[in-house]
Amino acid sequence: MAQNSAKDYVDPHNAARAEVGVGPVHWDDTVAAYAQGYANQRRGDCKLQHSDSGWKYGENIFWGPAGGDWTAASAVSLWVKEKQWYNHGSNSCSAPAGKECGHYTQVCTTFLYILVIVVLLK
Repeated sequence: MAQNSAKDYVDPHNAARAEVGVGPVHWDDTVAAYAQGYANQRRGDCKLQHSDSGWKYGENIFWGPAGGDWTAASAVSLWVKEKQWYNHGSNSCSAPAGKECGHYTQVCTTFLYILVIVVLLK
């Protein structure tokens, strides 16, 4: 069964952040309500697009193929894998074509809140 408690989202973010000396994030019910509302909107059309929060929140979107036992930790793990191409010293990304660092940088951003939208398909 998929685990998706607040702790299941926050802990892997904070583990990745601690590795690079960035302070922890904390669960915020207002941000969570925004994320859930937006995820509910996308549930009907399954469009993988970011919300229009007016840059109020950073966002990562996870898409797991149907039938997988995807968890919050699965999503964060996928985003953190982008670290291999990111250089913290120069704030640059050397990802090969078709790959990126943007999800990883959202996990380790210094912004106060991170909005995580996870679409879990069963």
